[in-house]
Amino acid sequence: MSAAGPGARRGAASGATDRVTDASTHGSTGDEALLARAASLDAADPLAGCRDAFVPAGQGEHAVVAYLDGNSLGRPLRATADRLDTLVRHGWGTRLIRSWDEEWMALPTRLGDRLGEVVLGAAPGQCVVGDSTTVLLYKLLRAGVADALERGRTDIVLDTENFPTDRYVAAGVAAETGATLRWIEPEPARGVTPDDVAAVVGERTGVVLLSQVAYKSAWLADLPAITRVVHDAGGLVLWDLCHSAGAVRVDLDAHEVDLAVGCSYKFLNGGPGAPAFAYVARRHQGRLRQPIQGWMGHAEPFVMGPDYRAGEGMRGFISGTPPVLGMVGIEDTVDLIEAVGLDAVREKGRALGAFVVEAVDDVLADRGVRVVSPREDERRGNHVTIAHPRSRELCARLWGEHIVPDFREPDGIRLGLAPLSTSYTEVARALVRIDQLLAQDSTAS
Repeated sequence: MSAAGPGARRGAASGATDRVTDASTHGSTGDEALLARAASLDAADPLAGCRDAFVPAGQGEHAVVAYLDGNSLGRPLRATADRLDTLVRHGWGTRLIRSWDEEWMALPTRLGDRLGEVVLGAAPGQCVVGDSTTVLLYKLLRAGVADALERGRTDIVLDTENFPTDRYVAAGVAAETGATLRWIEPEPARGVTPDDVAAVVGERTGVVLLSQVAYKSAWLADLPAITRVVHDAGGLVLWDLCHSAGAVRVDLDAHEVDLAVGCSYKFLNGGPGAPAFAYVARRHQGRLRQPIQGWMGHAEPFVMGPDYRAGEGMRGFISGTPPVLGMVGIEDTVDLIEAVGLDAVREKGRALGAFVVEAVDDVLADRGVRVVSPREDERRGNHVTIAHPRSRELCARLWGEHIVPDFREPDGIRLGLAPLSTSYTEVARALVRIDQLLAQDSTAS
């Protein structure tokens, strides 16, 4: 994977640029101006050099023209390829079973602490890596609900626009425990606000489950204010950080968040199926008990005795054998984020989003394309969803031309903007091609 050097990457990229630029000469002046502005922004981008840290996305005619789906699956880092090779040859291939004692047993908590320090704003001893997002979400929600029920609090509060897994897991926990689901129904493009939460929480509120960044609209919730509202009502808050970890500031400790989960294969570039992470504030660790009691979470896992005794702290939230191979890529992205600074990552994400919004207004609005994500930079995560009645067809045609956003029902094209790997030119190429396709179809009709 590392055989293709910077020269090869530049050649592949320039070929893709030529294809779009040639097409744009037959299009509008707006398309040409958009590509020129993107090139200027890339030249001034302080994070532009980070793109060279990633494995090239194909070469020649197979090169990806624009990858705008890093909010679903982040691109791999070159360092990860090297780290995987070292793991296979040394840790697994040479040290073999000894690696469990030497490093792997401690990996879930060690990597969790590193993630907490650099990305999540969490002091050591509160984060752990392992399992999928779904499993960790179930563990923490089930633990929080059990605790709430003991205090006579029966309600799980969630919103109708949250990711399906969150809603499905909550429904399952409610069915298991007899808890009651209390629904917030936010405007899809606006998202959940502190006022929305305040209107439904009360003396029966046990756990409030929300996403910091909405998966469809990219609405960035006011995490500090909502957390305060929940606490004032006497409840616990569980934040889903899948679309925010590694992209926006979270600051879990500073905002006194109770519980959080998130994935690592989006903005943390952990790779397909890479494990998720869980955060449990230290003040709750002695009281909450997760429901999947596996041998790795035992206080003395190798004693293998007849009874379960939870390990201290976050060790008690581990269940089974950690997915060591899947953890490898996470640390490389954490290292890169630490090197450039999370604030710089967030600033680039805001700027990319503003670029999309302005470009749609200037170039695509006359084609019937509209922005359905928040227009305010501070209320938007790191993707922008645009809508058109023919978005499903457009998305399929873009994929056929190696331009990769994703489609979301009913009519959205979601443009994922991964600040460390996405260039302004990639974004411009995608928008220009949408403009061209709609123009061609309009002329043909």
